Amino acid sequence: MSPLNKAKLNKIRKDLDKLDNSLIKIIKKRTSLVKKVLALKEKKNQIVDQKRIRIILKNIKKKSIRNKIDPKITNRIWKNMIGAYIDFERRNFKK
Repeated sequence: MSPLNKAKLNKIRKDLDKLDNSLIKIIKKRTSLVKKVLALKEKKNQIVDQKRIRIILKNIKKKSIRNKIDPKITNRIWKNMIGAYIDFERRNFKK
């Protein structure tokens, strides 16, 4: 790699690191909201709502296409995030 390209790569990686820091803040906020949702659920079987998951994934696909983002990327990200929060809710269900 040329020195110029190496410098460009380092700059892009710094920008990615800044973006990751922003995502961490968003994930913290999302986790706080999920905790509030979990507090309202009375039974463990209320944790997974397949209908809502389908709606979320459908909307994410539409928004991805509208924003010229590969929907396979966003679908995988959201499926993983939803799965992680389902696991979180199951581990933290207290009723």
